Order: sequence, then C-alpha cells, then structure tokens
Amino acid sequence: MHTDTGMEIHLTPNWRHVGAFLGLTFSLTWLLDLAIYLHGGLRIPGIAIFTQLETLLPAFSATVLGLFFFTESPIYRKRSAGRGRWFYDYFLLMTVIYALAALRVFLAPAQNTITIAAVVLQILIILGLLLLILLRFIAGGEAMARVWLSWGNVRYWLFFGLGFVVYYALQVALNAMFDLGGASLALPGTHSPILLILTGVQTVLLTPLLAILVFFGEEYGWRGYLQSELVKLGRVRGILLVGVIWGVWHWPIILMGANYPGHPLLGLLLMTLYSTGNAVVLGYAVLRSGSVLLAAFLHGLIDQVINFIVALGFRPHDPAFSFGIGVYGIATLAIVAFLLLRDPIWRGRGSNLAR
Repeated sequence: MHTDTGMEIHLTPNWRHVGAFLGLTFSLTWLLDLAIYLHGGLRIPGIAIFTQLETLLPAFSATVLGLFFFTESPIYRKRSAGRGRWFYDYFLLMTVIYALAALRVFLAPAQNTITIAAVVLQILIILGLLLLILLRFIAGGEAMARVWLSWGNVRYWLFFGLGFVVYYALQVALNAMFDLGGASLALPGTHSPILLILTGVQTVLLTPLLAILVFFGEEYGWRGYLQSELVKLGRVRGILLVGVIWGVWHWPIILMGANYPGHPLLGLLLMTLYSTGNAVVLGYAVLRSGSVLLAAFLHGLIDQVINFIVALGFRPHDPAFSFGIGVYGIATLAIVAFLLLRDPIWRGRGSNLAR
C-alpha cells in the first residue's frame, strides 16, 4: 500500500526490521549490563550515568536504523524530512557523548570525574530540550509530527499527568493503610510546608520536563518505533507484546538487585507484568495524543513521584510485596489497564503517529 506521498505502508509488521531493532537494542543494553556487573554491579561509582545511558539505547537503535537503513522510516536520511530530523542527529551525538562519559568513569572512577561528567551530560540534556522546543517553532507542528515529535494537545498532558500523580499517591496511601511501609509520611523537622510545595512542583513538573530527553530514549524505541510496528497485529495484541519485550529488556539489571532486591527471580516476573501494565497505559496515552514526547514525560513522572515519596520518608518494607511496583500494585495496575482497554480506540490496527 502507498500513500499520496509515495511512502509505502506495510499492513503487517516488518519482522525483519523489528528483529534488527530488537537485536541491536538488546545487544547494546545487555553488553552494558554485563560491563556493569563485572565492575561491581549497581554499587559501581557513577551508576546513574550508566543507567541513563542504558535508557537512551532503544531510541539510539531505532534512530540509527531509521536514519540509515529503514527506507520506509519517516526519518530516513534520503527522504525529505525537514528540520525536524535535526533533533535525531543531536540525539545520536548526545548518546555517543554519554557512552564516552561512561567509558571515562569506568577507567577513572574518581568523584571529580563523575561530577564533571554529570554536569556536562546535564547541560547536553538541557540543550537538547531547548532544541526540541526551538524546532517546534522553526519547523512547525505538522513537520515535527511527521517525524514523530509532536507535543500533542496540552489537555492530554494535564489529564494523564494528573492521573499518574493521583495513581501513585494512592499506591502510597494503600501501603500505609495496610502497614506495608517502613516509615510515616511526616517530613523531617527542618522542612517547611513551603519547601514541600516547591519540591513537589519541581517533582511533578520541572524535573520530568527536563528528563524528557532521557526518557525519550526508551519511549521512542518502545512506544515510537516498536509500538507503531506491532500494533499492525491489532492494537491490544501489539501493545501487550511491546510490554512483555520491554519487561524482558530489564531482566539483567533486575538480576543485579534493582527494583526488587532479594527477589531476583520473582523480580523478573514482576518487572515483566509491571512493564506490560505500563505499556497499556503509556501506549494508550500515545494512541490518544499521538505524542511520544508525552509518553517520555509520563515515564519521567513515574520515577520522580516515586522518588519524591521515598524522600518524604516512606519506603515499602518489601517492594515485591507492596503497592506500587509490587504484587499488589501490579494488581491495581491491571484494573486500570482493563478499564482503559474498554475504550473504542483499541479497535482496529495501526498507530496514529504521523507518517
């Protein structure tokens, strides 16, 4: 099938391309995980730099393949894609610099090296976000949407953003109600209510916005490229498959003790189920808004809200058996996913991302 632009659209997933994407993404990520494991696991100095680099790799893989190999990709180098493609060039450069910074920290894990690397990388993230915003005005909304960089309607950002905050606040309340947490939600005495409000605003608005470029790394890979291919199987089936693949992608770092310390094998199952539930929610957000950037914001929001709650002094006794990312949280997430799946938007095939 061809559109009036001459671009071929496959009615079934291009499995050869999907295989290339998954092969490159998993190879790069799991090799990085192996390097982390051999150098001391999650306790190595500068671990945040390595985990952020890992987050960038799905989009890095999709971008390399889309720019240079996948001729039907909206960002293919030989196709006229306008200025919006500049962002992908910047993203590739940023990922390479991340990799060089990680290598430098591996070779010289001194604190001053880690600090300098972190500052440089943060500057790159801010510059990338500014470029993304600037291109929206230079290239225009339609041109950016054609390369999957639409911001979408602001009402979706407000609706889904508020929904995520309420959901994870409820998870904390349920942990407290059933005595599954290790501390109260009381602030330390040195913190004032004004500081709490300012920190909360930073947590749910500023930091996730600044983190869009980092979480674009996962979301362009999973919700952008892979979801757009697999929903050709049918939207429900395709997005559930994305969720399972996304969960398996996390397995090496789960085995090293991330997320579910003390439960490495159970953690593999829980991470897969949790990722599948979140794939439905984030996939639904993309289907509704047409914005991968919204998914990147929401992904960052999840992490920031959870970190903020922990900073207030509340931590589950056992993450595997709690609300949030544990067994009980996954059960509530399944209920949310079931309710979302009742929306008629799930009928049919294909993604509403512009081509």
